[in-house]
Amino acid sequence: MGNLKEIRIRIASVSSTKQITSAMKMVSAAKLRKAQDAIVQIRPYADKLIEILVNLSGSLDTAEENPYSKQRQVNKVLIVLITSNRGLCGAFNSNAIKRAVGLAHNEYAEQFKNKKLSFIAIGKTGHNFLKNKKYNIAGAYNEIFDRLTFKNVSAIADTIMQAFVKGEFDRVDMVYNQFKNAATQLLITEQFLPIRIDTGKKSTIADYIFEPSKEYIVKDLIPKSLKIQIYKALLDSNAAEHGARMTAMHKATDNATEIIRQLRLTYNKERQSSITKEILEIVSGAEALKG
Repeated sequence: MGNLKEIRIRIASVSSTKQITSAMKMVSAAKLRKAQDAIVQIRPYADKLIEILVNLSGSLDTAEENPYSKQRQVNKVLIVLITSNRGLCGAFNSNAIKRAVGLAHNEYAEQFKNKKLSFIAIGKTGHNFLKNKKYNIAGAYNEIFDRLTFKNVSAIADTIMQAFVKGEFDRVDMVYNQFKNAATQLLITEQFLPIRIDTGKKSTIADYIFEPSKEYIVKDLIPKSLKIQIYKALLDSNAAEHGARMTAMHKATDNATEIIRQLRLTYNKERQSSITKEILEIVSGAEALKG
């Protein structure tokens, strides 16, 4: 009977876990719809704006006209790592962290060795990992996902852009998960600064007529385009997080259902065996009394 009691307790425990994972799946599905709508709406606009940004940067004559495209020897590097504030979303966070750390130890090994590589962590999971491993953290913005608006993201972008212009960093890369669909996230490593100009497509660079002036364009349009680039990355990561969590909770719920099925089967077998044993004891006792 002791074994049956243990199985009953285990079934109750797994059933409780199943209720939690099922509820979390539903919550993530609801959040995903909103996050998916946001990234789907901004992606065409952001992609076109980035295309204009690359072409525009290629048409400007000097780095003085566009300080955001100034190419320098890469001595100081900043990696912007975008993760989530919470776990229970499969390999979503660990994949991004591994990519960012791999980038530091491989592509930028020299800068890392010379302690000229820094991280900006957006999301508690990545921040906690970098802090525990004692990486150089230039900034942390864990609260941004609570109010993910363009205005709030602009403040982060301004900080990064001004640091690049002042020469605090010679290159800025972003590592984040791009939303493809609810079950798929694409891990992206993207150069943020300096603005990458595709020299292999010089013939496609447009000959722009600047209105009202080049100075105005550099002051207004280019910074806005860069801010949109970071905003899009955060929206992508936000949608990808909810998709990953929904998928993880769906699998957890399915696994819990299978475990409960197996436990009930085991319970019924044990119960049947116990009943059979009791019947045999009663029959044996009755036969002994007859003798």
